[in-house]
Amino acid sequence: MEVLMRNMFQTLGKNQAANKLAKKYGLRFGAARFVAGETIENAINSVKELNRSGKVVTLDHLGEFVFTEEEANESSAMCIQTLDAIAKAGVQSNLSLKMTSLGLDISKDLCMKNMRRILDRAKMYGNFVRIDMEDYAHCQVSLDIYRELRKDYDNVGIVIQAYLYRTEQDMQDLNEYKANLRLVKGAYKESPEVAFPDKKDVDENYKKIIKTHLLNGNYTAVASHDEAIIEYTKKMVQEHRISKDQFEFQMLYGICVELQQKLVQEGYRVRVYVPYGVDWFGYFMRRLAERPANVWFVLKNLLK
Repeated sequence: MEVLMRNMFQTLGKNQAANKLAKKYGLRFGAARFVAGETIENAINSVKELNRSGKVVTLDHLGEFVFTEEEANESSAMCIQTLDAIAKAGVQSNLSLKMTSLGLDISKDLCMKNMRRILDRAKMYGNFVRIDMEDYAHCQVSLDIYRELRKDYDNVGIVIQAYLYRTEQDMQDLNEYKANLRLVKGAYKESPEVAFPDKKDVDENYKKIIKTHLLNGNYTAVASHDEAIIEYTKKMVQEHRISKDQFEFQMLYGICVELQQKLVQEGYRVRVYVPYGVDWFGYFMRRLAERPANVWFVLKNLLK
């Protein structure tokens, strides 16, 4: 049943008709738990609250189903507005983005142009931009663009997914860049031809890449709600005397809030991924697919 539900939500997340319907009815039925509103003002208020509780943030203006250059440029402009709002408010937040929302599926050149506009603005503020990794079809081109951008920018990072077979080699290739990486398990539905189908294999690969990246001396964002992974990371850094300044834990807005606060109290840097915007449906569906507990939360809201 859990597998069926996961597949259903992942399929729904890519459905354009469902996405349009979600935009019409807004953040109802529990989505507001995971998305910090539809406007930048909503998002900045959430960042302020998180900062007051000792956490830092990465903001993401949600955008999917971009099919025209105009839409891609609009999404790029919203990323720049987000950076402006962060600077104006003086909050502790950087920016996360998906390159498909910047026109990657239209043309690589369009995406590169928009990425440079965003990185130039972030550099002006002394801020940092994280490129979110998407599905397997976008993996290689995303890494290619990252490498190209690193020739001119040091304020950009990317995400690596532990469930892909190729990940260990990608980590070796990226080491020459001393890349600032967010390491995740992976949330997209992928073929067993390219990704580990069994959770235990994903977990083992995840531990392997966390250890490799940290021991290579690179900044590491461990993005997980899995307490076993978090405990593994804590023990590993203690054993190898790795400074707390070399890594951070990252979690999603609205998930494992008590665990987030516990880590802050223990002196670890915790960064919360805060999405906002009207194009929230695909993100919301992926969160439901990841954790069955999230589904029951939504069902309770529906019953209310």
